[in-house]
Amino acid sequence: MSGNGRLSNYIGGEWRESGTSAYVDVVNPATTEVLGQVPLSPAGEVEQAVAAAAGAFPNWRRTPPVDRIKYLFSLRDLLLEHYEELARTITMESGKILDESRGEMLRAVENVEVACGIPLMMQGRSSEDIASGIDEFMMRQPLGVCGIVTPFNFPGMIPFWFFPYAIACGNTVVVKPSERTPLTMHRVFELLDQSGLPPGVVNLVNGAREAVDGILDHPDVRAVSFVGSTPVAKYIYSRGTSNGKRVQAHGGAKNPLIVLPDAEMEMTSQIVADSAFGSAGQRCLAGSLALTVGEAREPFSQAIAEAAKRRVVGYGLDEGTEMGPVITGQSKERIQNLIQKAADEGARLLVDGRNPTVRGYEKGFFVRPTVLQDLPPASEVAETEIFGPVLSLVHVDTVDEAIALVNRGRYGNMACLFTTSGPAARKFRYEANVGNVGVNIGVAAPMAWFPFSGWRESFFGTMHGQGMDAVEFFTQKKVVIERWPRTWSRKF
Repeated sequence: MSGNGRLSNYIGGEWRESGTSAYVDVVNPATTEVLGQVPLSPAGEVEQAVAAAAGAFPNWRRTPPVDRIKYLFSLRDLLLEHYEELARTITMESGKILDESRGEMLRAVENVEVACGIPLMMQGRSSEDIASGIDEFMMRQPLGVCGIVTPFNFPGMIPFWFFPYAIACGNTVVVKPSERTPLTMHRVFELLDQSGLPPGVVNLVNGAREAVDGILDHPDVRAVSFVGSTPVAKYIYSRGTSNGKRVQAHGGAKNPLIVLPDAEMEMTSQIVADSAFGSAGQRCLAGSLALTVGEAREPFSQAIAEAAKRRVVGYGLDEGTEMGPVITGQSKERIQNLIQKAADEGARLLVDGRNPTVRGYEKGFFVRPTVLQDLPPASEVAETEIFGPVLSLVHVDTVDEAIALVNRGRYGNMACLFTTSGPAARKFRYEANVGNVGVNIGVAAPMAWFPFSGWRESFFGTMHGQGMDAVEFFTQKKVVIERWPRTWSRKF
């Protein structure tokens, strides 16, 4: 960051100040303090970054995988060394509490560690004598330049779903972080610079839609990874694939949590509260719709309402804070309007978190935990991703009815079941049409060696982020069939 608080781009192994005159403030959502200014880089600067990545690709792809991962081992050590600093940066720019930011960075480190296994994960396969004297084998090779576009809510974790695997596989990358939360990735790239990676292997361009379109349209970008809302994911997927690129586009969600009468209610209400209100509900695995089955309705409704009321809201760096603000004033207004719309559609506000006063942070973008009871399943809000600390309660009579509601929704990111019944759990995990399933788990976030799965309008593409899916996405298969007749060999 320059002395005037303006962020720079990282292109070809050096920091370059953007030539744009358009900068936007990076604001701490709890204090409204301006933390810096981020450039809205034009497409020409994306072109410079892609050119640097394309120039670095030939030598980088020829670097043996065992040598490529040495830089990742160095990066891992640097991330752990600066772990607390990075976590505090995440909290200041995104609003989540410090423990959530620490957990986010641990997931980032975890992905680097998994990507260090690329010499094994990138292996091909072979068959000898597919016909007399003929052998056949498949090998994986890198694609080239890969673009990565990431969201505001996990500025330290989500880029690591993609770029460690991309570069370990021999690709070069251009990363475009969210213009709302660019500081964390700026610091990560300072650490990448210290790791000794060859110039051009990793590049960072700040910006908004023009920068994204520059990545989607550039003929030298072979693949694009994205996480964000479903409308934007559809746009990214459509525009990217129409330009002949591989695209993995993770979209939004409306994650249902089913509570059966035999669930352990105290534990369940705490887990559901953490799922719905953690990170102020601003995550794609936030539980946003609780389906109470049969006799679970009254005890769970009372327990979750009490949990919502007790949650301590404030600045994420303050001791004892359990939930921070939402990201912007516009987000706060949107969430509160949706709460009112739910009330207009027939929901009862069991806990109303609108327009709170948080002592010492009166200007912050806070919405307290909100619980909506008896939201009509067919209402607009029941289908809308609120992306805030709002949990809607819907009552059904049977688990079959609950699963039918899960499968009727347009999203398919996550669904969870709370029960002590093994047969009910097996039925649920078998029949729920979602990519991530939790049983007595409120946030079914896969470990780095599993794919971050998502179905229906929660994901567009074939291969997901993380693990072997990432290796498949960032490599292309080449099949070689060889014949070496004995008559061609030298006679000794």
